[in-house]
Amino acid sequence: MTFRQIECLTGTSSRRALLTRAVLAGASLVMPFGQASGKTTRSSLNIGAAVLSGSLHSSPEARLIEIYRAIADGDRQALPLAAALVRDVPGFQLGQLVYGDLLAAQSGSLPSFATVTDGPPAVREQLQKLRAEANRRLGSLREMPPPGTVPEQVLELARNVRHVVVVDASHSRVYVFEQQSDGLQLIRSFYASIGRAGFDKQVEGDLRTPLGVYHITSRLDDQQLEELYGIGALPLNYPNEHDRRMGRTGSGIWLHGVPRLSYVRSPYATEGCVALANDDMAYLMRELEPRRTPVIIADEVNWVRPDALSTHRAEFRELLSRWAEARSLGNRATIQALSTRDFQSDDGVQDRPLKTPVRAGAPLRQNRRIDLKEVSIFRWKRGTEVTVVNFAEIVAGETRGVVKRQYWGKEQGRWKLFYEGVTG
Repeated sequence: MTFRQIECLTGTSSRRALLTRAVLAGASLVMPFGQASGKTTRSSLNIGAAVLSGSLHSSPEARLIEIYRAIADGDRQALPLAAALVRDVPGFQLGQLVYGDLLAAQSGSLPSFATVTDGPPAVREQLQKLRAEANRRLGSLREMPPPGTVPEQVLELARNVRHVVVVDASHSRVYVFEQQSDGLQLIRSFYASIGRAGFDKQVEGDLRTPLGVYHITSRLDDQQLEELYGIGALPLNYPNEHDRRMGRTGSGIWLHGVPRLSYVRSPYATEGCVALANDDMAYLMRELEPRRTPVIIADEVNWVRPDALSTHRAEFRELLSRWAEARSLGNRATIQALSTRDFQSDDGVQDRPLKTPVRAGAPLRQNRRIDLKEVSIFRWKRGTEVTVVNFAEIVAGETRGVVKRQYWGKEQGRWKLFYEGVTG
């Protein structure tokens, strides 16, 4: 790839003009992280970059965005900043591209106009991928969740769940929320790649990333993985019980890294997994807890104020109370009314089938008071409505219980339990 071919990224505009427009358009969206005066200072840029990419100065993405801003401001520091980025992260192709632009512009050899049809097919394809990556990274400045908002899928989060991961598939972004004393707070945001064929996985081998509410099941370090997956992976429970009920197939959907000679992959590059830069993946490996951490993958994330979820939360809390009361009293009629005809259960015993059909009217143990502790409630509404509930089932008089997960679906406007299983 030559510096003259680099200009293909811009279509009919010079790359410098493109970057200037993009950065200026996004600049006001960095301001909320700065001072109340509304002025975009260097410190406000660093704080915004910290949320975007996880560190004040060292993140390659934070440094790239600072280069973009320097270009937009006509700051001569853009070139040394780009040179330093290329030196420190040689596998960051987008950084190499910007550095090449700046060198060519300095020498006067950068052409004013070019089209994406210039150059060999392999070069054109790579430039298109880099342009898409640049647009996704710059777009993240405009697409940050509004302060104080959460993903609409999180109705309630148990106290022992520290993080919620949200993958915005159509914008190549991973958001990490942390549960703090005042609720969920956005603490990190990373660029990511998804399936080559996009999202909404249906069948094995379709090269799509699934959409839904999932949980991290385990942790795989680099000694357990091929180089393709980088420094580590966090497998997800795809297909979950809702996916199985919908006939979806496939397996092996992970959050994972990238080969060490690369920095990242293009927006659509995996076989269905979510791939992040190894530095970003290392953070997730270190901070996220398997079996408890939910991962929400959506095509478009709807950010809402927590109080907007209060009605749905109260509705489902009341439903769970009815179900727990019926279980405690052995009330067969109520259990049957709250369950689907094809209700299935997995009691966690390894020497029996994974899923065992259970008749809703089967005998129930009576006078066995149970309480639901550490309750998390997630809803999913895309075509069909599903609610996923995690909880610890504690029998009266005992201090520890069984950790379970339930899946509820709507039938004729009413919530029905179609699966219950032991998770820990």
